[in-house]
Amino acid sequence: MNARAVLGAAAAVAVLVLASCAPQSDVSPDTDAATPGVASAGAPTAVADGLDVPWSVAFFDDIPLVSERDTARIVELDDTGAAREVVVVPGVQPSGEGGLLGIAVRDDHLYAYFTSVDDNRIVRFPIEGGSGSVSVGDPETVLDGIPSAGNHNGGRIAFGPDGMLYATAGDAGDRPSAQDLDSLGGKILRMTPDGDTPADNPFPGSYVYSYGHRNPQGIAWDADGTMYASEFGQDTWDELNVIEAGGDYGWPEVEGIAEDERYIDPVQQWQPAEASPSGIAVAGGCIFIANLRGERLRQVPLDDLTASTELWTGEYGRLRDVVVAPDDALWVLTNNTDGRGSPGLDDDRIVRFDPAL
Repeated sequence: MNARAVLGAAAAVAVLVLASCAPQSDVSPDTDAATPGVASAGAPTAVADGLDVPWSVAFFDDIPLVSERDTARIVELDDTGAAREVVVVPGVQPSGEGGLLGIAVRDDHLYAYFTSVDDNRIVRFPIEGGSGSVSVGDPETVLDGIPSAGNHNGGRIAFGPDGMLYATAGDAGDRPSAQDLDSLGGKILRMTPDGDTPADNPFPGSYVYSYGHRNPQGIAWDADGTMYASEFGQDTWDELNVIEAGGDYGWPEVEGIAEDERYIDPVQQWQPAEASPSGIAVAGGCIFIANLRGERLRQVPLDDLTASTELWTGEYGRLRDVVVAPDDALWVLTNNTDGRGSPGLDDDRIVRFDPAL
């Protein structure tokens, strides 16, 4: 599959995606009337396949880069759609849900969040080259000391519209740490691209941007700069949150919508069997949320954050990440080879989705 051909062809698809982002009624002509809010599926277009426990997608200019959790590789998709190794990130210690996790690109640097033998940390590499020849220099530590464990590692990183680097950090199994402002666990963190603490962070001298999180995952911003985050719950509720600087989201005291004035409630919640929300992206008036256990892509209109439509439930297995490509099409990363899914012959894959609602 020619990755550049897919990028070029996806512009028309993106129009369909964006046009579908009006609030969805419970039942529409293209919706299964027996299952309110669940949309019918369209055929995806494969961008790449045969990936090994992929976790995150980022773009260096228009070149797709993918992180693989257990191999510690970052690969580029070349002009044929095949994966070419760019770097094996040194110091990665895969274990359980830990390993090489989120990646991001900014100002000729490639950033990576990973689990080491001692902690979770963020490093960056200088990056250069073109398609088929991307290369990186020596890594530089941006932030270390983020608590790690076999699960609840968070791991998503992204640059906000303010130019700051944000990272999701799970509680690493230490529930009280999510309420401890001296701990980096159970938080969304904010830092400069060099790893300094911004002067306007809500807690002076601290990386903590928001707290009271169990295992926050995807982060994204709308055109107005509002920040959204998906979060794995414990046994009862997974969450979609609107993130406020200095906000307390309640874990472990509460889970889901608690209507407790001490904490900020999620704008939407789902049972974990139907969700386990991971990467998220904002496109054309909607939030798109990749779901692992729920095996679906969820679409939430920005002008009604309490509504949602479910796309392709159960058709492509576990979904780990969703990103907006340089041409504004949506790319979705499956995650069926991580030991919890049922991989098909072509898994894991990147597919381009056309909701066609």
